[in-house]
Amino acid sequence: MKHKIGFMGLGIMGVPMAANLLKAGYPVMVYNRSPEKGEPLVKRGAGLASHPKAMARAADVIIAMVTGPEALQDLLWGPNGAGGAFNHSKVFINMSSVSPGYTRELARELELSGVTFIDAPVSGTKKPAEDGALVILAAGPQDKVKALEPVFLAMGKKVIYCGAAGQGSMMKMFVNLLLGVMMEGFAEALNLGKLGGLDMDAMLETVFSGAMNSPMFQVKAPLLKENRYPAAFPLKHLAKDCKFVVDTAFELGAPAPVAHTILHLYRAGVAQGWGDEDISAIAKVLEHLNPK
Repeated sequence: MKHKIGFMGLGIMGVPMAANLLKAGYPVMVYNRSPEKGEPLVKRGAGLASHPKAMARAADVIIAMVTGPEALQDLLWGPNGAGGAFNHSKVFINMSSVSPGYTRELARELELSGVTFIDAPVSGTKKPAEDGALVILAAGPQDKVKALEPVFLAMGKKVIYCGAAGQGSMMKMFVNLLLGVMMEGFAEALNLGKLGGLDMDAMLETVFSGAMNSPMFQVKAPLLKENRYPAAFPLKHLAKDCKFVVDTAFELGAPAPVAHTILHLYRAGVAQGWGDEDISAIAKVLEHLNPK
């Protein structure tokens, strides 16, 4: 018998993830602060909860996919919060991007309720979420992660076990630092080449023909060519994650000079009003700094 799933957070990632759970045959009840975002899922057979606590009461496995700690705290512990329905029979999976330090504090807080807590952010953006091709970075009790693998594989193509709660979020810091550096580096190199008179197609062919080719560069290249940045991963969310990376590096005593630099650049993009555009809009930040 399939787990009853409660899903909180119906944004760019949450809607396709919940849709894939429905597609896999799981009974799903959803909650979002803006109920209208749940309507496409209701048409596919999902239930719509009036508040997080009602959703958590009805579900065996509760999943959160929201923008950060503030939204998560509100869903768990605000009025009619889901945390009020947690007990030993339930599993709570946080798939949101938050810091490792926050995740460990949350694990201690949840321990009092008896709920099984799994820290499982994802690597991937809108298209992998739609295709069920996310990489799930799971942490927590290993036997529980293994038992829930069918749930994770309804949303993703691979589950990587990262260790105790907090280590999934740590892996997310690692991979999003690399993502931020690669995206900024790609845009910076192309900007340099354009200022030097190089043809965009020739530059892309050079990258795609050698060892520096990557699927991400291929996906983002058309956006950079067209100067059009529909959000697969909003720039403001990567700016938030870069702040988590910098804070985590400080706590660990890890040198992170490039993380500090890209945090400044992505935050500059948010300040310019480009936060809701894709992370590839970092190209606009660099162009904004070009000689006039």
